[in-house]
Amino acid sequence: MFEIGPWVAAPIETAGETVFAVGDVHGCTPLLEAMLAGIAGLLLPGAGPVADPRLVFLGDMIDRGPDGIGTLRRWAAAEPVPGIARVDRLMGNHEQMMLLAARGDVAARDLWLSLNGETMLGELQAASGRPGAMPDAAMLRAALGEAVVAALGGLVSHVAVGNLVLVHGGLDPAQDRAAFLALPWDDIALRPRHWAWITGGFLDWQGGFGGRLVVHGHTPPAKQRPFTGMDNPHVLAEGRLNLDGGSAVTGSVVAAQMETGRYRVLRAAT
Repeated sequence: MFEIGPWVAAPIETAGETVFAVGDVHGCTPLLEAMLAGIAGLLLPGAGPVADPRLVFLGDMIDRGPDGIGTLRRWAAAEPVPGIARVDRLMGNHEQMMLLAARGDVAARDLWLSLNGETMLGELQAASGRPGAMPDAAMLRAALGEAVVAALGGLVSHVAVGNLVLVHGGLDPAQDRAAFLALPWDDIALRPRHWAWITGGFLDWQGGFGGRLVVHGHTPPAKQRPFTGMDNPHVLAEGRLNLDGGSAVTGSVVAAQMETGRYRVLRAAT
């Protein structure tokens, strides 16, 4: 099922682009397929004008759900939505942990396994024919293929479009924005004050972000509520728009279509 929410007026500036941002998928490939097909439908003649489209994946494609490998293969396609040639893939904290584990970082591996990484590790072991093995670069290549590994190697911390900053976790208002977004992806010791991890200090901040609007994932509805008091996190408020729908738990992947002056929420659900 693909749902299209109503347009909402908002102080968004996209410099003439139409931005489609997709939140956390966590191995729920059918939901990702439904979302991408729904977005493709919005580009068809008769669906309304769509100027200069861009597709942004906000990170956390893996873990928790049953098909992280399938999700990554779909995500890594050169043009996941026909007609959208410009695709940005952001790093989530789950991709960070998996990549560090494959480097041999034992602390990152143990953290990954404590945060539902065992689902993805099991997939990698089975696909590579190495049951019981710990992850390494060879396992990723064998299980995922070179195209996916290359896409994982090209992940970025954020993308800025107009007055939007799209990032997995969020911004830290106590730090210079450029310096914060330039923090190294592989320094997991910086969590929770890292762009892939931050919750407290970001979600409960009410002082704005210097004229920027932050579009993020990382925190599903139940975990956001104690910070914001919002039952529905998929509303632009206090300079933030959260697109983590809770996928593997709620059966919902959430995205947004954003244009200058307005946005609407898109939902793929079971």
